[in-house]
Amino acid sequence: MNTAVKETKITKDTRIAVLYGGLSNEREVSLRSGANCHNALKRLGYLNAQLIDVDENLVEALKASKAELAFLCLHGRYGEDGTVQGLLELLKIPYTGSGILSSALAMNKPLTKRVLAAQGLPYPKSFILEKHELQELESYLEKMPAPPLMVKPLNEGSSVGVYKIDDAKDLRACVERTIREFEGVIVEEYINGQEITIGVLEDRNATQTDTKEAALIALPILELRPKSKAGFYDYEAKYTKGMTEFVLPAELSANVTAKAQDLAKRTFRALNCSGYARVDMIVDKKGQPFILEVNTLPGMTDTSDLPAMAEVAGISYDQLVERILFSCGLDK
Repeated sequence: MNTAVKETKITKDTRIAVLYGGLSNEREVSLRSGANCHNALKRLGYLNAQLIDVDENLVEALKASKAELAFLCLHGRYGEDGTVQGLLELLKIPYTGSGILSSALAMNKPLTKRVLAAQGLPYPKSFILEKHELQELESYLEKMPAPPLMVKPLNEGSSVGVYKIDDAKDLRACVERTIREFEGVIVEEYINGQEITIGVLEDRNATQTDTKEAALIALPILELRPKSKAGFYDYEAKYTKGMTEFVLPAELSANVTAKAQDLAKRTFRALNCSGYARVDMIVDKKGQPFILEVNTLPGMTDTSDLPAMAEVAGISYDQLVERILFSCGLDK
């Protein structure tokens, strides 16, 4: 819940701080997202929109800009994990996207899985080991099924630090490296299937009598067919033109499409997301979708998934940016 916002009045004169860049491993992507959104806001007539590169001087920068609203284009740690959201709450500056708790939950993969489990939502079988549990590494590795397996950090996005392990002899080194670099590791069963992603938008036109799910719009499903050597939708495939074949809408049956879109909306609500988000899944050979992760501040670059899905739904890039902007005014 974005508690800094209740009744936000947005006009063409509103002083909007587009927060981008930041300190995470996804800085370069964030710079591209922020520049694109800033340009869109200018085209839409919000001439007081300005870019602020997020660093330890953010408070001073926000005060100097006299920002009335923050448009968040941050990805990864220190921006998508609730930290900047908490600062903005203290400064009483409304912001786009999800609130502190939802942002932190979605960024922390083990906690996300616990919420999904509590709600009965499907995700790949997972094994979690944190840095303070390193002495249990041997028993941890003994629990692993045979490869292929996916190795992931606890708290990163954009497939940073994600590896596919095809040979059991490579697993230990990968797990140890991930724990050293990211404070913990998740090993997931590899599901051979179609990689898909689904954008979810809150509907500003929904009436008070609508159910929570009816107040959400699941965008057309995007299927991702990566061409990278990693064999999955990794960082290179996500942000390098030509490295992924995009199938939009995805080649899924009507039944599986409806099931996946419903699952995306239920996931959005389970994590109490706000405004917009993107839910990544994989669909196995039996047509069962499994949730991989939730992105509370999806990329807005030229090659990003959310704008592509929105365009197929009849929402232009600029219209999407304005929808995100006005999501600040939703009663959360």
